Amino acid sequence: MGRKWGVLAAVGVVAALAGCGGGDGSGTDTAAPPSTGQITDPGPFFGQCGSVTDDEVSKAFGMPSFTGVTRNSVGCEWETAGIGGPSVTFSWYRGSPIGRERAGSELIGRPATDIDVRGHPGFIASSEGILCELGVEFGGDFIHWSVMYADVQPAADPCKVARDLAELSVSRAK
Repeated sequence: MGRKWGVLAAVGVVAALAGCGGGDGSGTDTAAPPSTGQITDPGPFFGQCGSVTDDEVSKAFGMPSFTGVTRNSVGCEWETAGIGGPSVTFSWYRGSPIGRERAGSELIGRPATDIDVRGHPGFIASSEGILCELGVEFGGDFIHWSVMYADVQPAADPCKVARDLAELSVSRAK
């Protein structure tokens, strides 16, 4: 039993030391963050929920009243029937490449198409007419709208809803 704990402790120490090394053998720890390959200026300010109101989301989505609205510093989610039910989500990614989000969509079977929203490049991807996601790039930042009708009959084209909400956000960016 003592040997087992000794081996586990040694593995832990090695792992901790491996994460602390300077990497150049000079004995000084420069601890620079990994390079993303490009430093960009921050994009515009979008305000809470992409500067779109609950009423505007509800009108575009066309579903019954929301049973839950979650707001935090980087996004909002409007739900009509709890987690997994119909919902609309807004996210604001600062200093994050839009290509990663696009690639993730494509990896799970939603091929992305290039779009332009008020002069800003982006992508749109959908699944079976019940889900659509749309991202709009602003240099090193991007915003993302996702519209999901889940297992209910869509009240509107989810990509039209996502596009309309993205247009509102982009038009109100400061």
